[in-house]
Amino acid sequence: MSGVDGYRRGVGIMLLNGEGKVWVGRRIDYTDEAWQMPQGGIDKGEAPWATALRELEEETGIAPHLVERIAECPERLRYDLPPELRGKLWKGKWKGQDQDWYLCRFLGRDSDVDIATAHPEFNAWKWVKPAQLPDLIVPFKREMYRDLLRHFGMHL
Repeated sequence: MSGVDGYRRGVGIMLLNGEGKVWVGRRIDYTDEAWQMPQGGIDKGEAPWATALRELEEETGIAPHLVERIAECPERLRYDLPPELRGKLWKGKWKGQDQDWYLCRFLGRDSDVDIATAHPEFNAWKWVKPAQLPDLIVPFKREMYRDLLRHFGMHL
């Protein structure tokens, strides 16, 4: 899906387990400890919720029937790539992402998670307390993760 004002349209999922912890994966393409929630770009003609389920399965192996939608962020959240990454990611086409976010409950078991996917994005994963999220993400996405905690706070 095309972006607006140089921002790539995308989605993200905050996935909660039965203990109220959030799924995060450690990015395979960063040398630093960079953990994030599943996210990705919307393909042309694809609806945001369908994209969220597709990205979740592509990145974590979690099938859509193991996910229950709890809430949707009332506004799109945006982040800017730092200048040193703008020419490297997405072939320099986008300066950041404009994302729809969904809060979901994981209905499966840890054994249903498989990050050894066709195109792996993560080399490790874990469940963390929601308050830990801003400390785990790359600095340029921290404010967006803080916004997510505020928007979804009543459900966490």
